[in-house]
This record gives sequence, C-alpha cells and structure tokens, in this order.
Amino acid sequence: MNKLTTLTCTAFAVFVLAFSGFSQKNYLKDADVAYNNHQYFNAIELYKAAYPKVKKGDVKAKILYKTAVSYKEINDLRGAETYYNKAIKAKYPDPAAILELADVLKAQSKYPEAIVEYNNYKKEKPEDPRGENGAKSCELAQQWKDAKNTPESRFKVENMALINSKESDFSPAYADKKFTTLYFTSTRDGGVGGQDPVTGTNHSDIYETKLDKNGKWSTPAGLATTIVSKMNEGSVAVSKKGDVMFITRCPEANKKQLYCQLYMCKKQGPSWAEPELLPFNVDSIPCRHPAISADGKTLYFDAKFPGGYGGSDIWMSQFDSKAKTWGQPVNLGPTVNTAGNEGFPFITDDDKTLYFSSNYHLGMGGLDIFKADKDANGKFTKAPENLKYPLNSAADDFGIIFEGKKMRGYFTSNREGGKGSDDIWSFFLPPLIFNLSGTVVSKEGNEPVQNAIIHLKGSNGDMFEAKTGADGKYTFKLKENTSYEVTVATDKNTTSATFKLGFLANPDLGKLTTVGENESKDYIKDFALDPVKAEIRFPAVLYALGKADLLVDPTGTDKSNDTHKPLNSKDSLDFLYRTLIENPTIIIELQSHTDSRGSDAKNQILSEARAKSCVDYLVNEKKIPIARLQYKGWGEKKLLVKDDVIAKAKTKEEKDALHQKNRRTVFRIVSWDYQDPNAPKSDKPIYKPQVKGEEDSEKIDGGDGN
Repeated sequence: MNKLTTLTCTAFAVFVLAFSGFSQKNYLKDADVAYNNHQYFNAIELYKAAYPKVKKGDVKAKILYKTAVSYKEINDLRGAETYYNKAIKAKYPDPAAILELADVLKAQSKYPEAIVEYNNYKKEKPEDPRGENGAKSCELAQQWKDAKNTPESRFKVENMALINSKESDFSPAYADKKFTTLYFTSTRDGGVGGQDPVTGTNHSDIYETKLDKNGKWSTPAGLATTIVSKMNEGSVAVSKKGDVMFITRCPEANKKQLYCQLYMCKKQGPSWAEPELLPFNVDSIPCRHPAISADGKTLYFDAKFPGGYGGSDIWMSQFDSKAKTWGQPVNLGPTVNTAGNEGFPFITDDDKTLYFSSNYHLGMGGLDIFKADKDANGKFTKAPENLKYPLNSAADDFGIIFEGKKMRGYFTSNREGGKGSDDIWSFFLPPLIFNLSGTVVSKEGNEPVQNAIIHLKGSNGDMFEAKTGADGKYTFKLKENTSYEVTVATDKNTTSATFKLGFLANPDLGKLTTVGENESKDYIKDFALDPVKAEIRFPAVLYALGKADLLVDPTGTDKSNDTHKPLNSKDSLDFLYRTLIENPTIIIELQSHTDSRGSDAKNQILSEARAKSCVDYLVNEKKIPIARLQYKGWGEKKLLVKDDVIAKAKTKEEKDALHQKNRRTVFRIVSWDYQDPNAPKSDKPIYKPQVKGEEDSEKIDGGDGN
C-alpha cells in the first residue's frame, strides 16, 4: 500500500462489498467509483470483472492501468508490475505508466530493469527530472547495498518478530522517557473496527508493548477505548513527560469522504482522556504522523496544506504559551519537501536533526528514510542525507525513532524477511572494537622483555600506560575516530631472562589511527630494546695520534652500514647524545682505553684526557648538563685483546687491527636518578631501571659484540 495515503481517507460506508443487481451489469462504473474513493482492494476485483466485457482498446488499456495503480496502492508490487506491463503493451497513452512501472521495479530491487524504464520515461518526458533521478537513484541504491566498510553498513537490523503480526504493524513511538514502553499501529486481528474498504484489511488500532527486566517485549495489547475506536487510528507521538499524546485519527461517515486529522489527548491517571481535535486541522486536508519536540513546544507532522511543494509535505506548529493553543502550520521548506511525498517525521531530543521519509529524494525504493540537520539559524537549508542500506531498502522504510542520543531504535519496513505486510524492525549501531597489541623483545636473543612500560597517547587527550607481562606482550583498547602515538619506556623492573641490568628506552614511535575506520580492527606494534650491560659500546671515537683531540678520518669508512662515509668522532658522540636525550634520567660515565703500547703512566693520562674530550664535546656543543656526565681513563688496564694474542698475528695490518680494538671509548650507566632542575614539575612518575655498582660494571663481558 502507499504508506502516505493509507490513512488519508476512509470514506463512504462499504457499499460495494456486496454487488447490487445493477452493479453486476456495470462493473466498470462500480470499479471507477471504488477507485476514486481509494477502495483499491475492491476496485481490483471489479476491474477484473469489467475487463472482458469491454470492447474498446483504449478503455481496456485504461482498465489495465487503473488495476496496476490499485495493486500498487495495496502494496502488491508483483501484481502492479504485471498490470503496468499489460497497460503499456496495450498502448496506454500516458507515459506515467512507464514511470510507475519503473518505481515498482525499483521497489522490488530490480534495479537494472528499473533503469531501463526510467530511461524510457526520460525519452518520453525529457523535461521531467523524475526519469533521470530515478535512474540515478537505482545506481546509488546498488552502490549502497554493495558497500562495505562504511558508517551506514555497520547498522544491524532485526525483525521484531515477537510483537509483529501477519498483518500490518507500523509507526513505533516511545511512550516513556525510559524507552521501556512502545506504542505502535497495527491492523492485526482482534481490533475494534471491521474491514477497511481501502485496503481490504482490518481497521488500524494503537497497541502497547512493554520491555521486561530480561529485555523481552510483552505481548501487545490495545490501548484504552478512549483512544481505540472503530475508525482507523494511525501514528502517535508522546511527550517526554508522558502526559500528552498526539494521535492520527481517520473519521468515517456514510457516503461522505473524510480525511485523517491530528488529535491531542492528556493522561488521566493510568489511562487517557478523550482526544481533542487540534485547531489547525482542515476537514478537506489530511494531517497525519505527529512528532513532538523534547520541550513539547513544536509539533511536526505531514499534511497537504495549500502552499506546499507537491504531495504530502512536512509542517510544524508551535505552541503559543500565552494563548494556550497551537499556532498555524509552517512548511519546512523546499530543502526537505519536494514534488513528491514526505512524511513520518521524527525530531531528535536536541531539536537539531529531523528524520523523515520521502519517495522523491534519491532513494532505494518506495519510501526511504532521510535526515536533515538544522543550520545555525534553526532552518533546514542543508540537503537531506539518505540513511542508505541497511536502514533503507528497495521496499518502504519509514517511521524511524531513536532511543535518545543512542544510535539505536525502531522503524517500519515491508522489506523481505518480515512477518507480515509492514513490520517493526529494530536497529542498532554496534560499537567498533579496536585493539592494539604487541610484544617487546630484546634486540639480542629476541627474548621477551617484561615490565616494559608502554605509553599510549590519543589525539583526544587520553594517555594510558600498560606494562608487559613475562611473555613481553601488552594490549590496549582504542577508541573510534582517534589517532594515537605509542612509545616504550623502561624502569628498574624491566628485564628479560638473560639481561638483568635493564634496557634502554627505544625512540621508536608507533603511529596509528582509527579515524575513518568503519570495521573493527586489530593493530600490532612491536618493540625491540637494547639491553643495558656493564660496558656499552657505540661507534668508534677517533683521536689524533697520541693526543686527545677528536678526529675526523677522511680515509676511514664506517663499516657498520657499508656507506663508506668518513669516520667522524663527533658523529659517534652524536649517537651517545641521542641516547642521553632518549633516556633523560640517566647519568653516564665515559670510559676511555688505550692499547698496550707505550708506558702505563702515559696511557693512563692519555685515556683520561680522551674521556674528558668526549665530555667537553657533549657539554659545550650538545648542551648536555655536566651533572649527567662523568669520565674515567683506564689506560691499558682493561685490554680486550691480550698482547700474546696480538703477537701471534701474521701481518702488521692484523696486529694494528687488534690494537685498535683495545683503543676504545665506551660508557656505562652510573645512575637513573637525574632530574633536570629547570624542567617543569610533573606528576608523572619517573621509572628507574636497575643499576649495579662500579666493581661489577667494570668486569669485561667478552666476545659478545660489545
């Protein structure tokens, strides 16, 4: 059925249900009467009876067309498709049949076939934008339905089978601010009224269902007799306080056409008072589908008042507190309303976003649900957005409501997979789940490092910390639409099975983002740490022969990376500078060693001078605080390669290379307790890795690449 005209009028007593002797002889006349009075269910049978009795081809084509329209109005799309095709084949002259056939095909998800018919209509009526727009909407619909990893595709939609019936159930509305009571409209059996001649189904009544403590909705029950009548009751809206209800009611009279109107009724104890007609109603104009703002001062609804833009438009009326009455309706304007039909409004609690249904804005089928946001002036000037699949489908989708600010609620659809004609469906947006995990290992031996401190900083201001377990692993939960930086730090407890003296911090900065991600995702960031040892070596520091001056050797090459870059003592010390910056609490001792050639006394003086040279460079040129640096010369006391080993070398070059190993500058960590006196105070704790005493630290750890 056409959802925006279902409750437009239920007029005339049922006078064509039992055919009179005259009507048996003039089926066509009776069919036209039923058709003109929107009694489509009856019109179909009468037209079928009239068709074989008609001889003229143009009349037959007209009967086929009206039969198609009648099927469309009762939402029998397959029947409508069949008869539109017959009407076109019979050369029905109005191109509207082609357009309506395209609409019916689109409403059945037959998008390729619908595009063909929209283009056929465009050829017949190039000035009418509905042909081009229809074809474009079919293309978009296919894209939306096939889309992956989009915000819209995340929605989960489920049929409310426990409260739906085999008949039509539609227009849910929350009846309390806790969202535990739903009102909805239904044509199910057991209602107050009889058969509706428009649809051939039961009259529609208002039903109530409640949510129990287990999250299950109760068996729906009809509302009080003050609300439910023998006529059609349609969509309702309840104020936030739950004390006022707005209701669509469609009066009936014998042989008189009446239209649906809007009523207001107040709560009286546990029940409702008699509905009162709102003052702006006009007998000859249908008004339906109310939605009330959170403050209770603005009522939205759809109607066909003069001055609109097409079929049903969405209007609003504001309550005049002084006059204690509702003001004259105001049209929401051409951004929301179109030449087609708009209806079933819902306004969010902040009164900033309007949800509604339309069969004209580019959509997937019959009625699609759209949202329109107000601008800074409270006007609807921005183009409405289609909610896309799966909230929309090729079928009719309408009457959406939200549970406050949450992205969950209910709406109506007659899509496939339902229980009856129109069904109520639930929807919710499942949270995106983002996890960050990783493993911290030693660079040597690839051992898991426990108690490494992982810092996570989010673009939203969040800062989190976690420590690795014995397996070296860590995990974090991440938030949506946030960028992160992840780093690793150490303290006195950061160790591995082999390396008990701790680990240096790693400058590695991991960057990741959940911005734009519409599917749950796991991120991985691993770290490798340098272990702290008794003697920590770094790229060779060269000195002038027999002197303490730092030297650049233009003939030497840095073989560590095979770049053939000249060895530069300052480059080597820059490595140490970076280590100090990356570990801002360490205090180090630079130690210089000579080979065994020359006197012990001279070697001792030379080694001390060379160590001091390194300290002077770091203090004077790199601005490292002197409090963080100590130095010591060891002369030839701690040879890596003993003289007897060197003596066995076969060539002078080999011997020189072994002596070079003994001529080295290294450092060790003497403390992790340095605090910059000029640094701003911080509540963030300082983590202190373990340091052993000087005696142990001066023991040479041989042959492991130090």
